[in-house]
Amino acid sequence: MGTLLLVAGVSGSYGAGGVAAGAIAITNAIGSPLGGAISDRIGQRPVLLVQSVAGSVLLALLVVLSSLEAPWQALAAVAGAAGLFLPQVGTMARVRWREIAAGKGTDRFRLTSAAFSYEGAADEASFVLGPAIVGLGAAFVSPSGSLILAAVLLAVFGLWFALHPTAAVAAGHPAGPRSGPLLTPLLVGLTLGTLCVGAVFGSVQTGTTALATEAGQAGYAGLLHALLGVGSVVAGLTVAALPARFAFADRLPVFGAALAVFALPLLAVHSIGALAVVLLVLGLAVAPYLITVYSACEATVDPRRLGAAMMALAASTSLGYALGSSVAGQIADRSGYTGAYAVTVGACVAALVLALVIRPALSRAQRADG
Repeated sequence: MGTLLLVAGVSGSYGAGGVAAGAIAITNAIGSPLGGAISDRIGQRPVLLVQSVAGSVLLALLVVLSSLEAPWQALAAVAGAAGLFLPQVGTMARVRWREIAAGKGTDRFRLTSAAFSYEGAADEASFVLGPAIVGLGAAFVSPSGSLILAAVLLAVFGLWFALHPTAAVAAGHPAGPRSGPLLTPLLVGLTLGTLCVGAVFGSVQTGTTALATEAGQAGYAGLLHALLGVGSVVAGLTVAALPARFAFADRLPVFGAALAVFALPLLAVHSIGALAVVLLVLGLAVAPYLITVYSACEATVDPRRLGAAMMALAASTSLGYALGSSVAGQIADRSGYTGAYAVTVGACVAALVLALVIRPALSRAQRADG
């Protein structure tokens, strides 16, 4: 969002800003699995050190070039380079939690469930706080100020995370025999699950912006979209309380059904008040579904490939976001916000169907694991 506002302000074109913002999403989707695969081999610390420094420098360079009124194509290229190096801290944290809990015996499931519940809630909170901080920064300072803040946060906390003692538990695995391929049908299914959730995020943001604008309250769009994250944070924190006998293969269809049912009212909303209620309720299903996907990945993927697998899930979420916002935007131009929300409903139904399709394979894999 900060990049979109910055480049759009310099170039006078939201199209150019969209290209620059899209470049970040696309290159991050490419770079994240690559970074995860490298960290599986050499450990997280060196990868995070490079990503944190390079990512923050490139964000700062983007601001400098914009102040010099560089062509928007150059700004988009730098934005794409920055996206290539932005680290997936939450995903790498999940890998560390897996290693920390590995020696805990019968408490392993409980500990990883609690950790993944927290990480999922933290991820959802970032979807709420990020746009809010950027919006406030752009309103009271400038889009440049928002990106400089992002660069500073990445430099400070990215390096802190890289140097944190827990990085030692993710020291990497030397090259050697592998137990099997990374890209299994089950992992493909789980990756498509995060793609669906990303599409939900992107289409909801587009539809909400269209509805708020039509209602003459465009400034409320960010706050309304944040409600999706608020509900998701609350529900995400409760996932740790679910019993182990409620297996991932059973959880995923249940939460997928909740997504589909809770999304349907979006097709009937025509006011900001009604939309606020629907988004808050829909959020209650988002985090549990996403947390279950990540937990299932942790439980079924070869630990030597876990970093790459987790990054594939994160990258797929970003791609889904870009796909959902793009398709919903095109439909909204012709059919309004209800058309955009039809994309949301479709993504939720697809998440349910996918959960049912992969349920047998997930059940077999979880029984084999434990």
